[in-house]
Amino acid sequence: MRGVILHGPGDISVEDRDDPVIVAPTDAIIRVAATCVCGSDLWPYRGIQKFPADAPMGHEYVGVVTEIGSDVATLAIGDFVVGSFMASDNTCEICRSGYQSRCVNVHPMGAIGTQATFARIPLADGTLVATSTQPTEAQIPALLAASDVLGTGWFAAIAAQAGPGKTVAVVGDGAVGLLGILAASHLGAERIIAMSRHADRQELARRFGATDIVEERGDAGIARIKELTDGLGAPSVIEAVGTDESMKQAIGATRPGGYIGFVGVNHGVEIDGRGLFAATVHLHGGPAPVRQYLPELIELIMAGTIDPGPVFDLTLPLEEAAEAYAAMDQRRATKVLLTV
Repeated sequence: MRGVILHGPGDISVEDRDDPVIVAPTDAIIRVAATCVCGSDLWPYRGIQKFPADAPMGHEYVGVVTEIGSDVATLAIGDFVVGSFMASDNTCEICRSGYQSRCVNVHPMGAIGTQATFARIPLADGTLVATSTQPTEAQIPALLAASDVLGTGWFAAIAAQAGPGKTVAVVGDGAVGLLGILAASHLGAERIIAMSRHADRQELARRFGATDIVEERGDAGIARIKELTDGLGAPSVIEAVGTDESMKQAIGATRPGGYIGFVGVNHGVEIDGRGLFAATVHLHGGPAPVRQYLPELIELIMAGTIDPGPVFDLTLPLEEAAEAYAAMDQRRATKVLLTV
C-alpha cells in the first residue's frame, strides 16, 4: 500500500508500506476512503515536536472494513466506518466515564499512520462506529471531520459549558477552533466571539455561527473581549491552539467563575500559579474523547443537521501529501483533505 512518511522536519514523502494485517483478534482492517492533515501534524513537521525519523503519519480516517479479527462483534466487512484518533476498548472504567482518549488500553492512531490506503484499527469494536447507510461523496468530508477536529471542537465547547444564552469566545481560528464555533452554535450559544485575523477563516467562522470577530491579540485582545462582555469577560472560552500566548489569552478573556475548554496540544505553556489562582476559572480539557461523541455526530451529519465539511478548504490526492503539509504550514490552507 501507499502511505505518508515523515523523514525529518519539512521532509514528507509518500512511499510503499507493508499492507496491514490482523495482529490481535480485536483488530479490523479498513480501506481508507479519506484522510487529512491535522494541525498537530505540523508540530513534528516544523521540528518543534520530537518525532521518530521515517515515521508514518496521520490519525484521522474514514473507510470501509475489509477484514475483521475473530473477536470483533459489532462490525461487518463492507461497513463504512468512522473512528477516533485514539483507539479505545470503550469498556474500561475510564471509557465508561466518558474519557475514551485516556482508555487504560489506549492506542494512538498516529503510531499506525492513517494517511495511507489501508489501516489497521486496534480495539475495533470500541473505536469504530459504522454509518447506518453508505454515505454520499458529499458526506465523506463531514464524517472525516468527526474523526478528530469536529469531535475535539465539540469536547471543547462542552468543557467550556457552551449552551443556551451563553457567550462563547474562541481562541484559535484553525480547524478545531472553527468547529468549536459550530459546536457552540449547535449547543445553543447566543453569542460567539471568534478571535481571527484571517479574512477567509473569519468568513467560515461566521458561516459556522460566529456573531463577532476580534482581531486583536495579547492584552488588546483580552481588553476587546471584556469590552464586548460588559467588562467581565466571557463565561465560556475555547482554547484551540496550545501555545503559551493562546492559553494566557483564554484565561484573561474568561470572567471569574467562567469555564475554559482547552484542546490545543500544549507546547511551551507555562501558567503562573498566582495568576491562575486570582483568575477563579474552571479549566477542563486535554485529548478529546472523540469516541464519546461519534454516534451523535454521525447521526447529525447523516441527517444533514450539521455540515463541518467546509473546514476542508483544499483537497489533494494522497500522492501530493507533501504539498498538503506545505500548504497548511504556510497558511495557504486551513485543513487539507487527502483522497485515497
